[in-house]
Amino acid sequence: MMTVAQDGHLRFVARVYRLRMLGLALGALAVASVLYQLHASLWLWATLILSGAVWPHLAYALSRRAAEPIRTEYVNLVIDAAMGGAWVALMQFNLLPSALLVAMMAMDRMSAGGWRLMSKSLALQIAVCLATWWINGFRLQPASTMLNVVACLPMLLVYPVWMSLVNYSLAQRVRQQNRQLDQLSRTDALTGLCNRNHWLEAAGGEWLRYQRNQRPAALILLDIDGFKQINDRYGHAAGDQLLSDLARLLQRGLRDVDTPGRLGGDEFGIVLPETNLERASAVAERIRLLAENSRPNRHGQHIPWTISLGVAAVGEDIQDVGAWMRQADVALYRAKSQGRNRVSVASSGRGGGTTTQPTTV
Repeated sequence: MMTVAQDGHLRFVARVYRLRMLGLALGALAVASVLYQLHASLWLWATLILSGAVWPHLAYALSRRAAEPIRTEYVNLVIDAAMGGAWVALMQFNLLPSALLVAMMAMDRMSAGGWRLMSKSLALQIAVCLATWWINGFRLQPASTMLNVVACLPMLLVYPVWMSLVNYSLAQRVRQQNRQLDQLSRTDALTGLCNRNHWLEAAGGEWLRYQRNQRPAALILLDIDGFKQINDRYGHAAGDQLLSDLARLLQRGLRDVDTPGRLGGDEFGIVLPETNLERASAVAERIRLLAENSRPNRHGQHIPWTISLGVAAVGEDIQDVGAWMRQADVALYRAKSQGRNRVSVASSGRGGGTTTQPTTV
């Protein structure tokens, strides 16, 4: 089975293959204009056809079949640069086509592998160019004609646009992956709700808003009654399913502006913006009833379950988010100690509070 890394390497190879086909075809047109002026021999024309039309497919096949495709592709990119150096010398340093080949290849190497690949490719390109120039008798005809200018125009106009489209597509993919990573870093994998850190950020935002504008807000902390016993009796898979069911129940029973989150284990929290203590208590009771009346089915077995909830509103006596959560946690503990399956409401600034008895048990 192909790994994610291997799939990424093969996509890179395919992307370079398309760029190589276009780049070498357009580059061959510029080189051909110079060979025509120099009355080049047939072997040079044959070599040009091989490098422009055959080599891209051969390089792609070599990389696709290699044990390490990306390493082989980097070697192919260096070979591209070496061939470019040879053609600069064989064109007798015709100025415009030579500068175009060197610049476009440097741009390719930088885009594919950064400074390291570009510097290595450039060093080999210079070495091969000088060696070919020596073999060719140090011939030098740098003047470019109008024919050379016209032959270089397709590469000057088409190739940079194509490179820009490729880079834009890659940038879009990176942004999408970053958004996905950001979402994963903020989301609990099992339930799809906010994880603890993201939920604390939401609670902190509401606390700060109260400090600035005195806008009401409330927290609800809740957990599943006897969750360990449910796990022991029905299995951890059933327990995980129950946590997911509770998450869906919360999403269904809350407003879009509310923020439910899984804080750890079977403990959940809800941030309720623009909500006073009375309304928050009513929301908690509605959620309790939804859970009580729900009977998840696991392999033909109905699993009875209930939840206990603690509610606390933000107020002047709340010094930070931690103190706000402690009030809700004290209320939740009271609900547990008084029989579970109920809502307990914290009195702001004190350990006391009120408890809503369940209508059915």
